[in-house]
Amino acid sequence: MNFLLRILSITSLLLVGGAMPALAEQRTSNLYWAPPNITVGGEKIDSLLNFIFVLTLVVFILTQVVYVIYLISYRRRPGHKAHYSHGNNTLEFWWTIIPTAVFLLLAVWSNRIWFELTESPIAPDAITVDIVSYQFGWDLRYAGADGQLGAGDVKRFSLENKFGVDPADPAGKDDFTSTELVIPVGKPVHVLLRSRDVIHSFYVPSFRLYQDAVPGRTIKWMQFTTTRTADLELACSQLCGTGHYNMKAKIRVVPVEEYEKWYAGKVAAAQAAAASL
Repeated sequence: MNFLLRILSITSLLLVGGAMPALAEQRTSNLYWAPPNITVGGEKIDSLLNFIFVLTLVVFILTQVVYVIYLISYRRRPGHKAHYSHGNNTLEFWWTIIPTAVFLLLAVWSNRIWFELTESPIAPDAITVDIVSYQFGWDLRYAGADGQLGAGDVKRFSLENKFGVDPADPAGKDDFTSTELVIPVGKPVHVLLRSRDVIHSFYVPSFRLYQDAVPGRTIKWMQFTTTRTADLELACSQLCGTGHYNMKAKIRVVPVEEYEKWYAGKVAAAQAAAASL
């Protein structure tokens, strides 16, 4: 028994100690609502969420008011007998029709937003970033000086080829990798999302984006355009193993000039590394 308690104590200390430096991104404002949206189109999702929240609040207040009225009006009193009611067909009709109509409205509204997000053609000037998730981190790849990202295939994933790039594809020769997602404000960004092992999830609340990365698939629909600069965090929101709590990467939304300077530095470094081989 003492041995078991000792093991439990040591395990608790390791879990607490390991989690301390890996706390999630902390919010200091707007704690009880969604973080500020910084993408074009994100306001449509906010409108849907706000409508649902307000509708829920109104329904909650109305039901509680009716509940209190009935508690008072039909309380037990001397000289009053209980009255049995078989129901009211008119009321039952309307309290069935109205919720059904509301749910249909939400279904049509949300599916229309989803269609606009997933079916819109990729902008021709979009910056494409290849993001590959794994236990427990993110690998990011940008196109090099030629502006073309080498084709990747999930079937080619290996320890030596973590992006599954075709060695015969000349477009992939000058691609470079990054440990953070750096994007210019106001420019469309196209994300290719994949996973090397289990299901992970690309989750950035300020982008109003949530998308699972599924092994064996390449998610190609994700694109967004930011509206202001920000320092954010990319977190995995799918429980993917023991290191899930620490699976995150930095996101920097920077001015165009700063992005171009960062990009030029990365391209030069990639060219120097290729020349030294």
